[in-house]
Amino acid sequence: MPSRRRFLLAASTMGVMLTRAAGAKETKTPPKPGNVLSPDAAILSCADSRIAPEYAFDSGRGDLFVCRVAGNFADEDMIASMEYAVAVLAVPLILVLGHEGCGAVDATIKSLKDDKELPGHMPSLVEAIAPAVKAVSKQGGDTLGNAIRQNVIDNVAKLKSTTPLLSAAVEQSKLKVVGGIYRLGDGKVGLVG
Repeated sequence: MPSRRRFLLAASTMGVMLTRAAGAKETKTPPKPGNVLSPDAAILSCADSRIAPEYAFDSGRGDLFVCRVAGNFADEDMIASMEYAVAVLAVPLILVLGHEGCGAVDATIKSLKDDKELPGHMPSLVEAIAPAVKAVSKQGGDTLGNAIRQNVIDNVAKLKSTTPLLSAAVEQSKLKVVGGIYRLGDGKVGLVG
């Protein structure tokens, strides 16, 4: 039966070996990201865990200012957060980032189609996303994909025109607001506008 001393010695040796292995791993140069985004960006993204902006753009802690809400829409809290990013942190770029297969947009489509209110506080999500769904409802084709795209376009326009801070920064060419859609299949972001 091993003694306590042998156990502690073996555990500390294993710890040193793991630390060295971790150190060796950290010294390797990371692969270049397929999606390149300046660390001076703020992102309004969906809360869906499949679209974590930090991973999508191969960013480290502190590189991106990220606000997430199901359906990636700009409500009062998101606008205030983006104003903070622009006015206090001097962020020159905001990306509204939607993604394929967005559950919040899909739930909004179903709620409007079935004329059935979602439970709890979820009607506020439907209220925010409904304009995009209604705008594309007569287009035909992929209603979900069209609504996701329109929702991004609508929220880019909303952030650009929000007074007083964001619209002034856009007018003074201190801020650019763009939209993108993350493709779940290949992890790439296509810009929309």
